Formats: sequence, structure tokens, C-alpha cells
Amino acid sequence: MRRTAVALAAVAATTLMGTAPASAAGPATRPVDVNAGWEPAPSAPWDVAAGLRCDFPVHGEPVVDEVVRRVLDTHPDGRPKLVAYKGDLIVRVTNKETGDSYDADVSGAALVDHRADGSQFWSVLGPVLVGVGEGAGNLDRGLYVVDGVYTMDISSSGYKKVTMAHGSTTNICERID
Repeated sequence: MRRTAVALAAVAATTLMGTAPASAAGPATRPVDVNAGWEPAPSAPWDVAAGLRCDFPVHGEPVVDEVVRRVLDTHPDGRPKLVAYKGDLIVRVTNKETGDSYDADVSGAALVDHRADGSQFWSVLGPVLVGVGEGAGNLDRGLYVVDGVYTMDISSSGYKKVTMAHGSTTNICERID
């Protein structure tokens, strides 16, 4: 639980700060550009076959995508190790059989630890879109908006364990069935 609290505090500090404080010892110096180092992190459209997440095939496509990322640490080979994400993201999820759709606001902030073995540890504040296959997580098969304060541990095999400190899950499959 301590790891979760520390990681979530880091998410809040990294993604939600507005300006750098002035020095207590003297007058304010040049303002720090808190947006420096952030780069666009666009989401691509995607398709999932029937039975993998929902009983029907689904298509997802961003209709608002202002997500940015900041690499905070790298592995020795230069691959990102610790990455912060923030920004507005609304994904239109469509049932490809009926045309019914749902606009999922998944504008959360996350701090993602990319481990050397390919696994990931996410510390999240706010909503994120999470797809779970049959037997591939501690949530049932589905496509979820997970919202709140939580962590998600994704194994190198893709198993997703969501540990909720406070929040909710909404299965989008049920909204567009």
C-alpha cells in the first residue's frame, strides 16, 4: 500500500503542478516552464474481434486526443523506464454490429514504470480505458473505464491486476450491447 501511495503522490506532483514555487530566500527568478519535456502521445484507432473483450466486435477511435507524455527515466539501453502521461482523451467505442457507440472520457493521469522484463506498473489518478481478455486479469473479460485512484500491474504475459484505492469500473461492452 505504501508503494501505491508514493506512486500516486508522484503522479499528482508530476502531472498536476501548475508553476514552480519562488525561492523562499529571495525574489522570484525566471519562471520554470512546467510544460518543458512533454511531448504528444497520440492514440491510434483500434479494432478488437468479437469475444476478445465484448461479445461483439468493437472499434475505438479518439475523438479528442490531447495526451502528452514525459519520460522521467530510461533503461541503460535508452528505452523509456518511467513515463508520466496526462491530458484530455475521449475515445469513441463502437459496436461494429449495431453501430451503437459510447464516448469514453478517459482523461486520467498515469505514471507508468516500464520494467526490463516487459511488464508495467501503472499508478493512476482518474479514468483510463482498460481492456481485459478472458482469464487475463482480476476484472472479468470486458472493456472498462477504470476511474479513481488505483494501480494496475501488467505482467509480461499481459495479465492485468487492478488494485483500487478508491474508484469505480464501468464495462463499456454493457453500454453498447
